[in-house]
Amino acid sequence: MSTSESDSVRQRSSQEDTNDNHPLPSSKDEGRGSIVSIKSSSDHLYSKKDELQMNRRVGLFSGVALVVGTMIGSGIFVSPGNLLGNAGSPGLCLVLWAVCGLYSLLGAISYCEIGTLIPKSGGEYIYFLEAFGHTHKFFGPILAFIFAWTVVFLLKPSSLAILSLSFAKYFSSPILTAIDFCPDTYLSYVINRLLAALCIGIITFINCYSVTAATRVQNIFTVAKLTAIAIIIGGGLYYLGLGYTENLEIGFEGSATSFGQIATAFYGGLWAYDGWNNLNFITEELQNPYRNLPLAIIIALPLTTVCYVLINVSYLTVLTQEEIISSNAVAVDWGIEVLGAASFLIPLGVVMSVFGTANGSMFTAGRISHVAGREGHAPDFLSYIHIEKKTPVAPILLNSLLGILMIIPGDIATLIDFFGFTASIFYCAAMVALIVMRFTKKNEHRPIKVPIVIPIIVMVISAYLVIGPIAAAPQVQYFYALLFILAGLIFYVPFVYYKIQVPGMKSFTIVCQKTLQIAPTTVH
Repeated sequence: MSTSESDSVRQRSSQEDTNDNHPLPSSKDEGRGSIVSIKSSSDHLYSKKDELQMNRRVGLFSGVALVVGTMIGSGIFVSPGNLLGNAGSPGLCLVLWAVCGLYSLLGAISYCEIGTLIPKSGGEYIYFLEAFGHTHKFFGPILAFIFAWTVVFLLKPSSLAILSLSFAKYFSSPILTAIDFCPDTYLSYVINRLLAALCIGIITFINCYSVTAATRVQNIFTVAKLTAIAIIIGGGLYYLGLGYTENLEIGFEGSATSFGQIATAFYGGLWAYDGWNNLNFITEELQNPYRNLPLAIIIALPLTTVCYVLINVSYLTVLTQEEIISSNAVAVDWGIEVLGAASFLIPLGVVMSVFGTANGSMFTAGRISHVAGREGHAPDFLSYIHIEKKTPVAPILLNSLLGILMIIPGDIATLIDFFGFTASIFYCAAMVALIVMRFTKKNEHRPIKVPIVIPIIVMVISAYLVIGPIAAAPQVQYFYALLFILAGLIFYVPFVYYKIQVPGMKSFTIVCQKTLQIAPTTVH
């Protein structure tokens, strides 16, 4: 490796290459940068006069599969009883599933306007930066940084950890049952953690290796989970045709009348739809985003809503309200009642569903820290991509490492629940950003422009979902969650605002470039 000093250049700009050795550009920060050249052993080398950026490889079908695949995880198969228990009746339960889908659709449509106005990857991060970043040198970029901090270091890794542990549980249980082996608590803990780590490792390899491979995996596993859902819906409709309607005939009898109880049920239902905004994280990789972004949303959200409502109808056709509420795995219990010897198909469907959701989560997680690094809110090497595969290797490895660390504790799901309301904070802020940009960017072309009442409705509901749980049942865990969010300022002030350099970071970046074969990118 050879190093030569040069003038400061932002790493996002493509520059003409005058070096015969075809250097790989490295970190170049204003006023202090150097360009680091790496001689590749490959015959096909990257030249700075070429644009290095992630290609648009995600089409409409893959976009739909990503949205549907990340929304439908294990929850609808395992624990739909939570919403039913809070709703109090089958009728109100089904209505809330539909209303949650409508709310998510309104939010997603609003995101279509922002996503086509600002066709960049990064989702809320880049929207906050565009809407508020210029308003004040210090306070303007804070919200974007806090979003990246919370999502990269908490929400995405914890989601990956929980999904991988669910995968391990539903993968190992049928096998252990089949061989009539009942491990003790410690051995069960070890087996589940090893399988979870293996799941994360496989998904990490796929996403590092190829965007095409990752999207194909997502497509296959989304089709598989929809097939499992179709089996459950089909079985339920068959039993419905035979006259098994006594549970549904309860209707709205016993429905919750407390506004707080209904709000809790609504809040739980929204989490089953979480993931509707994931396509906005990869806008720069979406083919024809002005067409495919809104079209994928319009297809995916109603499809998911119909699936959720009908699968709950199927559960209520076969199982009683009490059985659904008390069950630890509703779909498995349904399968035993309906499918008999073929009931193994349901745990298999859950495993495939969880794996697909984890793959989609990994795919989008890597893009957030990639864009944050590109904008100077994260270490430079996180914005680099592989010179041949064009994948954000470093962000993907970071997400997988944090995910593996989070599977070590005995149970993190309970703690993570208290961070759930942070998503509503960012949804609310995104709607504010959309409204603000109606004035600050009023002359810019908008391929999609939604009625202003839609983002206002989403903003008000999101704000309530932030305030409601804290006001109804204040707990110290919510304080811890807010404390974690604000802890991001400890890093924002010195490293982003004052641009203090971490000792050894330049050398570490060079090592990452050499070992991972990554280089800075240009933007679309």
